[in-house]
Amino acid sequence: MSTTLPRRVVPAESTIFQDLATESIMLDLQSENYFSLDDVGTRMWQLLSEHPETETVVARLLEEYDVDEATLRQDLAVLIGQLTGAGLLTVME
Repeated sequence: MSTTLPRRVVPAESTIFQDLATESIMLDLQSENYFSLDDVGTRMWQLLSEHPETETVVARLLEEYDVDEATLRQDLAVLIGQLTGAGLLTVME
């Protein structure tokens, strides 16, 4: 079963991102809520920030990680949902 991802996403304008040694921290300046990411979540965020097309992000992650596509899509969908819910990411479609 294929997980449906939004076609395009972009970081919210009020989001600040800081990459630390073992994780990264994101802050929504409007709500002052923060969110932390592990190394894989950080890489997903970096690619989403660089490439708004989620299919491009999926392709790049499949090249970089030894994971099946269904698992990757599910994990990316969960992250997008969490970041959107926290106001850190905006779904364009």
